[in-house]
Amino acid sequence: MAEPRARSGLIGELSAEFLGTMILILFGCGVVAQVAAGGALTDPPGGLGDHDSIAWAWGLGVTLGVYVAARLSGAHLNPAVTVSLAAFRGFPWRKVAPYALAQTAGAFVAALLVRWNYSEALAKADPGHTVKTQTVFSTLPANGNPALPVHEWGAFRDQVIGTAILLLLIMAVTDMLNTAPGANLGPFITGLIVVAIGMAWGTNAGYAINPARDFGPRLASFITGYNGAWRDQYGNLYFWVPILGPLIGGLLGAGIYKAFVGRFLPTAEPEPPGRAPASKA
Repeated sequence: MAEPRARSGLIGELSAEFLGTMILILFGCGVVAQVAAGGALTDPPGGLGDHDSIAWAWGLGVTLGVYVAARLSGAHLNPAVTVSLAAFRGFPWRKVAPYALAQTAGAFVAALLVRWNYSEALAKADPGHTVKTQTVFSTLPANGNPALPVHEWGAFRDQVIGTAILLLLIMAVTDMLNTAPGANLGPFITGLIVVAIGMAWGTNAGYAINPARDFGPRLASFITGYNGAWRDQYGNLYFWVPILGPLIGGLLGAGIYKAFVGRFLPTAEPEPPGRAPASKA
């Protein structure tokens, strides 16, 4: 008889976070490369997708990444999620830094793969590797559009709000005392949350809402020729915005859920032996 496999432990959890985040970025950065670089070379330009295809691919990337990692690690895939779960759901604080590092590493490796695979299209569409295609890898205020006067503090505000929405909804969807999705649909609903945020909150800062999603690919782009990766289209130091904004916003959103909903939900008390669960209707 086969021996039961040992529990994965922290190494297994980090491995799952790495691969789940890698899947997320392969689809997320991949679709932006297809739209921004490949689409710039079609006749007429823009023949390989638009904002909606980007929003859907990012959301599906989240869904698929969660399905990959959820059993081992809970599939945070986002340091803002990890920090918020530590603050409000009892996730061990000692695991926060390792999870964040694994998530960032997964995003970094995925971005390198996207950079390599789309190297010809990126070189043709943007030979100088400028802000024109920087958004393939990392976010910028107003998605790099200087005609929309959003600067780093406006983008910071946007990231706080967007990530607060994300964590409020993730806390609701994953709260088993609330009406959590059944039939293993949680990852799909989480992906739809990201699609909705992308469609409603994508203008001012590109809805990073995830420090690992932004920093890992930003670093990958910097070491592969995007010398201005740390700054925005105005020359201002920008990389800190999609790191600090989501961390603050995540705590805010999770705290709002707990204050307005979570603390009023019934506790999970066991039913007396031999009794059917009482209806909450």
